[in-house]
Amino acid sequence: MEGLELICFKIISAVGTARSMYVEAITLAKQGKSKEARQQINEGEIVFAEGHAEHAKIITNEANGIKTEINLLLMHAEDQLMSAETLRIIAAEFVDVYEEMQELKGTKEGIE
Repeated sequence: MEGLELICFKIISAVGTARSMYVEAITLAKQGKSKEARQQINEGEIVFAEGHAEHAKIITNEANGIKTEINLLLMHAEDQLMSAETLRIIAAEFVDVYEEMQELKGTKEGIE
């Protein structure tokens, strides 16, 4: 495996790992573990950046006049990249919402 195929698999692997970390962050936030959830998001961003860097190689080649053969594997890699990026945004929002819910719940329990 080499060239574009290798780059695609590196993208898929990195962003797939990152996406799993973002899902885990939501689970942790739901359990009231917002600090751990934020840590998962931060670690996921590091792994995601690896996939993004591989994708940038393809973009750089195109900018330098080296045409890329569009194929199903590349489309899948880009789809996974975008879905992971979207999930990162959503996971961060979920962590915020769950954290706020925990704070409000704590306030309500303190009143009763």
